[in-house]
Amino acid sequence: MKFDPWAVKDVDNYSKLFKEFGIERFKYGEKFPDNRYFRRGIVFGHRDFGKIAQAIENKKPYIMITGLMPSGKMHFGHKMVADQMIWYQNHGANIYLCCANLEACLMRDIDAEEGKKLGIEEYLTNYLALGLTSKNLNFWFQTDYDMHYHQFRDKLAKRVTLNELKAVYGDLGPEKILSSLTQAADIIHGQLPEFSGKMPTVVPVGADQDPHIRLTRDIASRLRQWHDIELPGATFHRFMEGMQGGKMSSSDPKSYIALTEDSASARKKVMSARTGGRESLEQQKKLGGRPEECSVYQFYHYHLIDDDKELEEVRKQCKSGSLLCGECKKKCADLVVNFLEEHQKKRQKAKKEVKRII
Repeated sequence: MKFDPWAVKDVDNYSKLFKEFGIERFKYGEKFPDNRYFRRGIVFGHRDFGKIAQAIENKKPYIMITGLMPSGKMHFGHKMVADQMIWYQNHGANIYLCCANLEACLMRDIDAEEGKKLGIEEYLTNYLALGLTSKNLNFWFQTDYDMHYHQFRDKLAKRVTLNELKAVYGDLGPEKILSSLTQAADIIHGQLPEFSGKMPTVVPVGADQDPHIRLTRDIASRLRQWHDIELPGATFHRFMEGMQGGKMSSSDPKSYIALTEDSASARKKVMSARTGGRESLEQQKKLGGRPEECSVYQFYHYHLIDDDKELEEVRKQCKSGSLLCGECKKKCADLVVNFLEEHQKKRQKAKKEVKRII
């Protein structure tokens, strides 16, 4: 297995990640049952999360750092990272939130200023509407940040070789090299004395971003001669399936529902989504549905039904054939529309807080 963290690609076999890349199985769902993604196995793996668990339990300071790629609409696939960010903030984290407008420029041909605009309007505004606050929040643009950060990023070029970068990423160009060093700086710099200082750090990402995590941990281990820092850790979550199967992607509007989607469009997408239903009504009633193959059920699983007993009842009814796809889609569409209407009201209030943060 080899991942290109800049390409939109699904993961075929999550179990291989434990053996081939040394990712540890995530077993903290019972310890933190208030996190839906933890207890349902959506967050399936980690590196060094034990340090974060101890910090939370002992009320010690720690950092959660994540980045947003301003390349299109924020959708429900992105929401799971936002929800985790809010959970960490509610559990005492220092939040470092990066708008990767330099990376968007280098890897997606998006103008850096346009990236800033997207980062504010599509992401930061939605994050605040979802519940993120300015408390312990450090938000920045990669192109426009503290001088210490830029000096630190440039010096990282001395802590890795070209052969190591090729081993991690494969084919390389100058833009990938700069992007990888910038991401390492994003993750590590919060521990510098100019910022929060030494403390455990966690990065919630999809499994396709593990190359960045491994490189950053290698660089951090070499920096310990000059800086008193902890090796940054990470959690890895499963991808949410697109509306028609495959990975949900900002570059394919048919694959997602945006958090700014209008109600009619959102309802239409749910009603035409791929399901795990059978070829005929007779077979559906006889054999039951396949929730594990259904993008509608994934909306319940990831976002719309927080009560595990209620979710299990939906799954049982689907598998027994007593809940048909049309009825299930209608319920899902109603929940999505209700969520979007409430969320978009909150977006209007969040815009004032966005201005203060910027």
